[in-house]
Amino acid sequence: MAAVTYELIKTCKQSGARLGKIHTPHGTIDTPIFMPVGTLATVKTLSPEELNDMAAQIILSNTYHLWLRPGEDIIAEAGGLHSFMNWDKPILTDSGGYQVFSLSKLRDIKEEGVHFRNHISGEKLFLSPEKAMNIQNALGPDIMMAFDECPPYPAERDYMKASVERTTRWAERCLEAHQRPIDQALFGIVQGGEYEDLRKQSANDLISLDFPGYAVGGLSVGEPKNVMNEVLDFTTPLLPENKPRYLMGVGSADSLIDGAIRGIDMFDCVLPTRIARNGTCMTSRGRLVVRNAKYTRDFRPLDDHCDCYTCKNYSRAYIRHLVKCNETFGFRLTSYHNLYFLLKLMKQVREAIEDDRLLDFKEEFFEQYGFYSQNAKNF
Repeated sequence: MAAVTYELIKTCKQSGARLGKIHTPHGTIDTPIFMPVGTLATVKTLSPEELNDMAAQIILSNTYHLWLRPGEDIIAEAGGLHSFMNWDKPILTDSGGYQVFSLSKLRDIKEEGVHFRNHISGEKLFLSPEKAMNIQNALGPDIMMAFDECPPYPAERDYMKASVERTTRWAERCLEAHQRPIDQALFGIVQGGEYEDLRKQSANDLISLDFPGYAVGGLSVGEPKNVMNEVLDFTTPLLPENKPRYLMGVGSADSLIDGAIRGIDMFDCVLPTRIARNGTCMTSRGRLVVRNAKYTRDFRPLDDHCDCYTCKNYSRAYIRHLVKCNETFGFRLTSYHNLYFLLKLMKQVREAIEDDRLLDFKEEFFEQYGFYSQNAKNF
């Protein structure tokens, strides 16, 4: 029995989006789903109890950062991530590859792995497929990701082809090094940039290795949204229907809906909590920058249509005051609201799939979201 399995509940007749369930050792996840990101074994400013309150079903943590601090050995000694951070629902860890390629300017990619420098101390480090597996096995998530190369956008085709082939070889080594297949599922990551033939090559190579789930990587790295949607249009149909499909690093409301329409089951991104700490809030009428002066005496909630803890208890004026004064409670309130907004959005997406009306939902949501974002004076 695989550690993680996917159950297809139905396909939306109007859009082709999938309603499903992912069964893991720590519970079942309703999909499509957004996963809050807890990079350092915590979703910034929020407690596990608050994540439970807002109906978060799974969170993501980061292999690279936890390897550096506090170290996978300490987390393993604590009983794994679930015990260490007091979270009894599913956890996914990424491989650390994206951070190696995005945070370290001084890196040397070799067949054996990547030599780079610690972005905090400058210390020389080495991360290989085998090391990434060892760390994740020690961390103990339900879902772990293969170590891949995440090329920049744009990238020349010859470079991308070599990168795809290296990612496949690394994926094979990850499978060989994975020590806990009974209780930890290892997902492969399809690369290939915007090149359709390379995406097909990558997907075929990884499917032949029979991973229990597949991610689409190398998107949301600076490409226009129409390019991301085009890549999903020709990549997602290549992936097995009986396994989870995960789009990495995507968290804007429009992209979540567009991704679900294209058959994606799982999403993650630091976006909602990162912009929350700058005072930017996601609402049903577009983004609201609560630190702006016009909200000084605005005693309405962030979103009149939201029933989250923040909106039921605090005003824009109060939250603006906290954010302007760099009070942590202000960042907690905006972070709570933004994550609640996206989790509720995905619940609405699942309901629309169930009712075979996801395209209608998209049109209604985009009309309200876009209209009010362009007419902020009315908001």
